[in-house]
Amino acid sequence: MTPLFEDEHLLVLEKPSGLLSVPGRGPDKQDCLSARVQARYPEALVVHRLDQDTSGLLLMARGIEAQRRLSRLFETRQVHKRYLAMVSGQPLQTQAQVQADAQGWRCIDGPILLDWERRPIHIIHPDGKPSRSRWRALQSTEAATLLELEPVTGRTHQLRVHLQSIGHPMLGDSLYAPAEIRALSPRLMLHAQELAFPHPFTEAPMAFSSPMAWTASPPGCAPPQSRTAPPSPCP
Repeated sequence: MTPLFEDEHLLVLEKPSGLLSVPGRGPDKQDCLSARVQARYPEALVVHRLDQDTSGLLLMARGIEAQRRLSRLFETRQVHKRYLAMVSGQPLQTQAQVQADAQGWRCIDGPILLDWERRPIHIIHPDGKPSRSRWRALQSTEAATLLELEPVTGRTHQLRVHLQSIGHPMLGDSLYAPAEIRALSPRLMLHAQELAFPHPFTEAPMAFSSPMAWTASPPGCAPPQSRTAPPSPCP
């Protein structure tokens, strides 16, 4: 795979939807982004992951020391990620009681726990790990809304679980959307479109973008009504 950026310490890649980030269990799940990258960069090491059905920007380290430093940036929340997602319904209406900041961002707070009997499903549960996501609407139709999302914490399936928990699952989501919403898209409509962090060795600011030309118009919907807001700094 050809990196969007590379230097002696790190690689920035774009993962397609449907490709695992790391190997899974069984011989049929060995093809993955990390294996493809390591065929060209044997020293490349995993720092974080994207769900198999999520597309977008992903960071890998070149060597143990780079992995350690990049992992520390994630642990201290110095890596800022922004996603694009299409969800069912109109969260601006159902979440109108949730106060937005000056730039239109609202928060979802809900502790996330693995449902052991239905794994890999995760649920909102008092015994789960504290989790927070930020969202704001870009476009909406009667059936769907295009959102920008920022995960403040980094739990498994966090954005998918949080949006499902407020009644707005993502289109094409095979785990958290009912059949009729899953069928509106041939893929999960979730894309990691922005990634920013200080360089782990030089501390120079690094920022990358992978835009998607999505609109809030699944099949059969009316043209979208734009709900734009000025860009905001990452939290």
